[in-house]
Amino acid sequence: MLRRGAAETVLPKLAKAVDAEAVFWNRCYEGTAVERDKRLKDDLPGAESFNGMLLFEPWEVKTGAGTPFKVFTPFWRAARALPEPGRPLPAPKSLKRLTGVESDTLSGWKLLPHKPDWAGGLRAEWMPGEDGAHERLAAFLRGIKGYREGRDRPDRDATSRLSPHLHFGEVSARQIWHAIRHRESTDDGEKFLAELGWREFCHQLLFHHPTLPTKPLDERFAKFPWRDADAAFKRWTKGRTGVPIVDAGMRQLWHTGWMHNRVRMIVASYLIKYLGIDWRRGEAWFWDTLVDADLANNSANWQWVAGCGADAAPFFRIFNPVLQGEKFDKKGDYVRHWVPEIAKLPDKYIHKPWEAPDDIRAAIKDYPEPLVDLQEGRERALTAFRSLPSS
Repeated sequence: MLRRGAAETVLPKLAKAVDAEAVFWNRCYEGTAVERDKRLKDDLPGAESFNGMLLFEPWEVKTGAGTPFKVFTPFWRAARALPEPGRPLPAPKSLKRLTGVESDTLSGWKLLPHKPDWAGGLRAEWMPGEDGAHERLAAFLRGIKGYREGRDRPDRDATSRLSPHLHFGEVSARQIWHAIRHRESTDDGEKFLAELGWREFCHQLLFHHPTLPTKPLDERFAKFPWRDADAAFKRWTKGRTGVPIVDAGMRQLWHTGWMHNRVRMIVASYLIKYLGIDWRRGEAWFWDTLVDADLANNSANWQWVAGCGADAAPFFRIFNPVLQGEKFDKKGDYVRHWVPEIAKLPDKYIHKPWEAPDDIRAAIKDYPEPLVDLQEGRERALTAFRSLPSS
């Protein structure tokens, strides 16, 4: 039996204090939240929960055999065959204020950081709240043309950046769905809807596999020979690996609380495959630093990169960070922005400064040599993978 939490203690008392006839809330789908909500419904009068964060309930999209999907493409095909998600209801014109109940003020909690103010970069990038979410959505829709191709380019502002607002419920998946569906249909719009679909897929996985954040879906990886490599892990978190595209991503994350999706895959693959460090350590770092940290997405995506999750890329699919940088940050604009100490390198060497001639490398100050030779790291990863039992 799970211990009762603060919500289960406070909410029934509050409902009684204000003579509430009913209590409503939006569902969460993590295992502990599901159990908590069940207990709350036993204690609260007229309690009812609703789907406020997903397009479909995790139990609605099923295979022909009535089981959850393990592969995204047929999952999304089945989801698209269901009736279209309903339009969101309009906001109420007014809300009755509660009286007679003492309450703290948000400012009284003194949550904002100071000495040092480490949130300056976050403050510059994000406007929390419903207004900020809808401004972000409107801006994305105005520039959605080219999204399908541009979404993989960290040197461009081509992604929606709606994930933090989605996570905190400042805009709903249904609002985004209808905003896109009721425009002229385009490949760009359909691609973005598929990204919403991947979010749905991740939440279905977490709902049906509550241990997703801690245990690999592929049980062979339970005994994978991970390396401790604490010093290497620390350099990865600080963006000091010596691999520019990796370091750019980790610095963007620390400064803004967000990282471009393509770069998330690159830095995760580097940690797991080249450094041999357990995916759960990277997952935990993202959980602590991302403004859009979402348990379902974070867990499922780290398992996907590690090759131990649902519909995952095989472990032996290893993102070469140099080739990824050269393909998606062709002139090095993204790297130059976040790794300014190598900004003056010619394009030819911006993603592999260790190959630059000595006279050019001499001009680089305070940038480390690579943590690991990429070829050696790749071979070590494949050797570790071959030690696993066959599936």
